[in-house]
Amino acid sequence: MNKVISTLLIFFLIQFLIPTEAHAQQRNRFFWDGGDWKRVNQLADGNLNMEYRIKAAYVNGVLDGRLFFYLKTWSVEQGFADSLYAETIDYLSPREIVRSLDNFYADPIMVYVPVPSAMIIANMYGERIPLKIIDAYVQQTKFWINDLHLRMDEYSPAELLEGKHKKHLEKEKGRRKK
Repeated sequence: MNKVISTLLIFFLIQFLIPTEAHAQQRNRFFWDGGDWKRVNQLADGNLNMEYRIKAAYVNGVLDGRLFFYLKTWSVEQGFADSLYAETIDYLSPREIVRSLDNFYADPIMVYVPVPSAMIIANMYGERIPLKIIDAYVQQTKFWINDLHLRMDEYSPAELLEGKHKKHLEKEKGRRKK
């Protein structure tokens, strides 16, 4: 129980400390990326144990959130949930994911890749998926995150989400007509 409370405390600290710094940068953001991942060391003031706990709390939060939404989707449409959440993101333990992400973000070219995508990539390496497939996934990730950043410069996050919602509703209407 004490471990759960300390993990929750760390999670809340992350939610309040990192966004303050992000607001100073004046950037629209949806995801943590490698820059945020590397700043955890500064937040932990060089304390390696605290740095690990913060990173592990973030990883566990992503995994818990993913499981929650998988189960929520699965209760409505099982096949859709299985296809939507097909990527293995929990093949590695949280400790292994943290270590893999530290190594992944050591490459400056990968710094702007969102942490959830980097978690998928780390698990792909862990599962020994062919490098050709991993490289293709990395390129797709870089493309969509760059595209998202460009669109966020033109539109607010609320406008982007509203557009996505409208597109989804149109697809649903098209499916129902068939």
